[in-house]
Amino acid sequence: MDLSTALDYARAHPNAVLLTLKADGRPQSSNVRQWTDDEGVVHVSLTDSRAKTRNLRRDPRVSVHVVADDFWSYAVLEGEADLSPVATDPADATCDELVAYYRELSGEHPDWDDYRRAMVADERLVLRVRPTYAYGMVP
Repeated sequence: MDLSTALDYARAHPNAVLLTLKADGRPQSSNVRQWTDDEGVVHVSLTDSRAKTRNLRRDPRVSVHVVADDFWSYAVLEGEADLSPVATDPADATCDELVAYYRELSGEHPDWDDYRRAMVADERLVLRVRPTYAYGMVP
């Protein structure tokens, strides 16, 4: 599968499994929602204290296994993690990026000020992956 086809598939299917590597080399998987932008960058909202974030700081290699509702079609996008800073202020660039992520996946939030405060309280950040390799089976 070529990368362009995989990115098109990812743009149409937000549900994914994020795969990182534990310190012992075994995979660690987490169900996530992903947004693939027009530039081909995959975005995932993360919490700073979680295992996947620690794993990515130690080893930036990552796979994003994008799935459809039928479960049989999928695309796996591989690349290296680029992590934003942790949100520390409702007006910072990370919160702006998290707002864009939310809008792409869910539309408008009823209270953006509350959302931004929650992103800081949750110590959220954004994983960005610019895939370099893809495989899978798409219709």
